[in-house]
Amino acid sequence: MARGTVYLVGAGPGNPGLMTIRAKELIEKADTLVYDYLVHPTFMQFVSPECENLYVGKKAGCHSMSQEEIQSLLIDHAKQGKEVVRLKGGDPFIFGRGSEEVKALRAAGIDFEVVPGVTAAIGASAFSGTPLTQRDVNSTLVIVTGHEDPAKPDSMVDWRSLPRENTTLCVYMGVSKLGGIVEELLQAGFLDDTPIVCIEWATMGHQRICRGQLGTIVKIAESFELKSPSIIIIGENAAMGEELSWFEKKPLQGRRLVVTRSQGQASELSQKLELLGAEVIGLPLIQISRSIDPETAKDVFEELGSYDWLVFSSPNGVRYFFEAFFETFDDIRSLGFIRIAAVGQSTAKEIKKFFVSVDLIPDEANADSLADALIETGSMDSAKVLTVAGNLGRETLYKRLDEARAIVDKFVVYQTESTDLSEHPAAKMFREQGADAIIFTSSSGVKSFVDQVASLKLEDGALRPKTASIGPITSAAMQQQGMPVDIQAKEASLDSLVEGVMEAFAKDPN
Repeated sequence: MARGTVYLVGAGPGNPGLMTIRAKELIEKADTLVYDYLVHPTFMQFVSPECENLYVGKKAGCHSMSQEEIQSLLIDHAKQGKEVVRLKGGDPFIFGRGSEEVKALRAAGIDFEVVPGVTAAIGASAFSGTPLTQRDVNSTLVIVTGHEDPAKPDSMVDWRSLPRENTTLCVYMGVSKLGGIVEELLQAGFLDDTPIVCIEWATMGHQRICRGQLGTIVKIAESFELKSPSIIIIGENAAMGEELSWFEKKPLQGRRLVVTRSQGQASELSQKLELLGAEVIGLPLIQISRSIDPETAKDVFEELGSYDWLVFSSPNGVRYFFEAFFETFDDIRSLGFIRIAAVGQSTAKEIKKFFVSVDLIPDEANADSLADALIETGSMDSAKVLTVAGNLGRETLYKRLDEARAIVDKFVVYQTESTDLSEHPAAKMFREQGADAIIFTSSSGVKSFVDQVASLKLEDGALRPKTASIGPITSAAMQQQGMPVDIQAKEASLDSLVEGVMEAFAKDPN
């Protein structure tokens, strides 16, 4: 059997948007994914369903697997001919023990590739407005680990020999030893008024920044309740954050929001919230997969030219319909002169990806509004209508069109099932940290959440979320399950939902 390859991939400092294109490519094709504690669960949306996901995270006082065991794991899977992605927070070669893993792979005769990532210092610098170099202030950057005890005689960091003038000092993993580090630097001749900034959870939506001077930072950090993981930046440039900061000014920065979505699919809602500074946990309550009966598909496509309307009730339906369509036809013109309706703007946007115009979009994105809009065209009497949906599609649309004397055929192209969240990284993050709000965009999402609520029980100390709904139908489903509705969009659209979340959580611009 041919041996596989191990890819040591830097995941960046936490913010999923800082992942490299090469990292995404490798994650998508991996047979085995071996990932760390600081890797954001958003990365899991790129993993194929066949990939084996192995958590080997380490944090203070809790190692799920020793370094030697991790190295053996990589070698074993590669020997089985698998493509293995070792996904590490930050950059593999900066305080990441990547070199140890590379040595072990080379000794075992395993091919490997190292993919750099944005290291925490660079991410913390950019997202706190603290340049690490500035031509008229400093030309030296020193990166050290604070994980060791600086007072012990065998420390590898010679704190008292570090340069003081024209230098920015960047300390990794130093929060628990902050007092000792500060004392060593003061003894080495650093001045009390040397600016210092500590960036907790750098680049993330819940990033926090603690600013001060060497002589005061220990007390400030205690009252701030500064925690790991944090990057500490020391030097004149550390005073520039107030002037150059930009991320802190985003309206939802500091908020952690849960978006319910389907397994393996990115969320347009998540993207909108992240642009406003929020950290988004995509909780994959359901998994959606293609499910098309071959005989039904054959009948539908043979009679496609006889239909008056083609009606899509979700973006997923669009994707799977056209996937099957192009397995039968090689030209989009084979759709003929059929008119097309979409339940909402998101579904219409998906249709337009196939260079097809949409003839009808209701004002509100729900089945009743879609039925009203179709009936108002005056074309339903004896019209042949093909509706494309999933196995859990609501019957409202079909009943309403049937009552309007339309001849309605239903084409099921996908099935929806609950996801096993017991070991899922996103669910784990939610259980441990909680969120400011959990956002529901469909009745099926509400049902799936309730069905799996036992595996989503929050741990002590986790932030208890409020609930947000995209509209009345979803809100009704929440209330039927005994769930409060704290926020409801004024209109059943993603933009209106984001506006509602903004009203509830946005920072005071003043």
